[in-house]
Amino acid sequence: MPPLDDPSWEALMRAANRGDQRAYARLLGAVTPVVRGIVRARGGTLGPEACEDVVQEVLLTIHLKRQSWREDAPLRPWLYAVTRHKVVDAFRARGHRVEIPVEDVAEILPAPPGEDPFEARDMARVIGRLEPRAAEIVRAIGIDGESAAEAGARLGMSEGAVRVALHRAFKSLARLRERMIE
Repeated sequence: MPPLDDPSWEALMRAANRGDQRAYARLLGAVTPVVRGIVRARGGTLGPEACEDVVQEVLLTIHLKRQSWREDAPLRPWLYAVTRHKVVDAFRARGHRVEIPVEDVAEILPAPPGEDPFEARDMARVIGRLEPRAAEIVRAIGIDGESAAEAGARLGMSEGAVRVALHRAFKSLARLRERMIE
């Protein structure tokens, strides 16, 4: 663990990469407000919810790719590059669509009363296009109402692995949806 009088991000990352959970928690606590500021400055037009999603993507990438940081290099440029790339990815994913909040048009385009007769069939068809384990996780959590811990126990996965798999499955579903709309 780095000495308490050395709160540098580099020292904290080095310690985190060697398994020091407290240093890792301190590092994430220190970088999160900076990452959030960069994301809001560069991706402000994405909207607050999308910006927060990007912040979470950056934090997940830091966690998954932290071993790729060279310990003899400063951490800030690496962190800024990760953050910039995630903001760009968010803009790319958004494409050239114009997004209007549903609340703005809800009264103009009311849905007919009752359940949509095609919803369950369409949902099953799209989920069926996912890789089998991803489809099983989406059904377990999104349809059957299981928690990530319950689904993980049943599937022999950690709760964190289930959450990551669910997030990836949702991204795949979004891509499938976009292809269906085109």
